[in-house]
Amino acid sequence: MTDYYDSHDGAPDHDAGRPDTEHGMTRRQLIRHAGWFGGAVVLTVASGEVISHIADSRGTNAKATVGAAAAGSGALRFVQVSDSHIGFQGPANMDVAGSFTEAINQVNSLGFRPDFVMHSGDLTHLSTAGQFNQVKQMMAGMKTDRVFTVPGEHDSIGDAGRAYRRTFGMGTLGDGWYSFDTHGVHFIALVNTLSLEKLGHLGNDQIDFVRKDVAGLSSDTPIVVFSHIPLFAMYPQWGWSTDDALKVIALLRRFSSVTCLNGHVHQLFTKTEGNITFHSATTTAYPLPKPGRAPAPTPQVVPARQLKDALGIRSVGYRQGDRELAIKDQRLA
Repeated sequence: MTDYYDSHDGAPDHDAGRPDTEHGMTRRQLIRHAGWFGGAVVLTVASGEVISHIADSRGTNAKATVGAAAAGSGALRFVQVSDSHIGFQGPANMDVAGSFTEAINQVNSLGFRPDFVMHSGDLTHLSTAGQFNQVKQMMAGMKTDRVFTVPGEHDSIGDAGRAYRRTFGMGTLGDGWYSFDTHGVHFIALVNTLSLEKLGHLGNDQIDFVRKDVAGLSSDTPIVVFSHIPLFAMYPQWGWSTDDALKVIALLRRFSSVTCLNGHVHQLFTKTEGNITFHSATTTAYPLPKPGRAPAPTPQVVPARQLKDALGIRSVGYRQGDRELAIKDQRLA
């Protein structure tokens, strides 16, 4: 599978001729959605089902669980990072590049080499070429074999995601979606940050892609889905949901184990619906309020000494034959 952090300035423009207001974020939409951000995470998958063990950097029980699940030959271990918002300037975090660098250093100090790292969106704050180049160069310093990405709404401001795809979209389909297989797990990377007014949106082309993509898989294949905006109704009043996600969820119901991982909300949250578990990740940029506890999802200013307690990464481990994925969330503090 292609490393999606490689630069692809010569790649064809998938959206030539499309109006910015139809498939991309306009400046006015950016202002309306200015509080949307995501997180950084390290993940371990075991037999396709994720069990969340939430702990800070001092949580030894979670460390032991993840270590046991990932031990042994043939284990899959990967890291999810999200919402680095490179280019953001504001009192909520005066140095987002610095905190993202700390997250990268934490990934490189896990004691194992992740099979891959997934950045689940809002790599940049204003989707400029300079910001994309900066985050690409920063992620190149991760000690891993492959880096994958999905875009956030801040990665498609005003240009329908064309700058994002020129840098990260080689080998993807449509507006940047794709799938891959490793260690017996099928991974699907979705784009739900285009064509949105408030809620995330997938669109019929992408839903058809998922339908065809999973048609030949056996029902006992572990499925892991990445998206930026949640695929469940976490808090629709703030746009923390995807309006047509149920059409994709229906296609995944027949599988015995499905895990959906997202960013966007800058906080840890887990929800289980039957065979499908949803995990929202924390951020490397700054915290957002819990749903309904503020007038809007705007960046929260906390004392400088407390900021790293609100930021972090997640690791996931999976071993074929196990019944569970092991997930550990770590703080930067």
